[in-house]
Amino acid sequence: MTTHNTYHVTKVKFKLLRVMCYVLCVSMKLIVGFITYGETTAKYLPYFLDSLKKQTFKDYKILAVDNSDQENNENKKFIENNYSGIDFNWAGKNLGYGKAFNQMIKKAAEEKAEFFLAINPDTSLEPDAIEKLILAIERDSNLGSVSPKILRWNFETKEKSKTIDTCGIILKRGLRFSDLGQGQKDEGQFDQAEILGPSGAAALYRLEALEKVKDKGQYFDERMFMYKEDCDLAYRLKLADFKAKLVPSSIIYHDRTVSSAEKGFLAFFRGRRSRNKQEKAWSFQNQHLIYLKYWKIQGFFAKIIIFLLILANLLLAMVFERYLLKSYKKIFSN
Repeated sequence: MTTHNTYHVTKVKFKLLRVMCYVLCVSMKLIVGFITYGETTAKYLPYFLDSLKKQTFKDYKILAVDNSDQENNENKKFIENNYSGIDFNWAGKNLGYGKAFNQMIKKAAEEKAEFFLAINPDTSLEPDAIEKLILAIERDSNLGSVSPKILRWNFETKEKSKTIDTCGIILKRGLRFSDLGQGQKDEGQFDQAEILGPSGAAALYRLEALEKVKDKGQYFDERMFMYKEDCDLAYRLKLADFKAKLVPSSIIYHDRTVSSAEKGFLAFFRGRRSRNKQEKAWSFQNQHLIYLKYWKIQGFFAKIIIFLLILANLLLAMVFERYLLKSYKKIFSN
């Protein structure tokens, strides 16, 4: 009798051990990834990481790539001292947005995660923001990505506003991309709107979808050092018949440095003056690269619009921003 009981207890312990091993070894459902860069991002980390820590959804792991010029910087010190569980890696140089995130997405795929959240550290998340994104994308297998509603956050005053930063990326004829609702007061007017994809400020992707649209092993196009890479990926997901959705109940606040709700010719030039030359060069190059990548599949009228936009950009560069003319060499070499 004693032998039988001992055998039974041993068998139960073995089963419990197997269950524990499974729990410990099973992959995370979600990987959250973000990029740090010198003092530009260090000031946000206490607020950003605290908001991640308070999420109601807990089945996630955090990865970070540090694009800072120096290895020992404020980002590293803060994370090592306060959030040592984050997988934090110094890149050795500034890899840019796309390449840094590609490294993290690849790692997420290797760890068999289902979803990847690409997010900027200059954000603050409501406690249920991630949970609502996960619930939405799990309900519909056709969704390749989902977007939170991103509202403006004035970091200097710590004020969270009702002004829309973006409700996602929308596409207009001629491969023109813009942030839905940017600069407008949120009154729920875009809650049911269709979007092309999420903004790179905060974007939740289905890893299975990213694997299907990657090109030459790249998820984000690494030729796009910064700007428009989220538009390009959203467009590729659309071409592969994946849908995107805005989840308006998922709220994230973003301290965007440059944006405007103004419309019109004069507002366009005022907006351009507020951006530095490097930012404008990256955006200029990458928009033209998108034109070249997808020219063949555009319809007749779309091609006319693209041609006129290219001509307008050329004239703009020749008359007002001649430094952009150097970009054409890089554009055509790509």
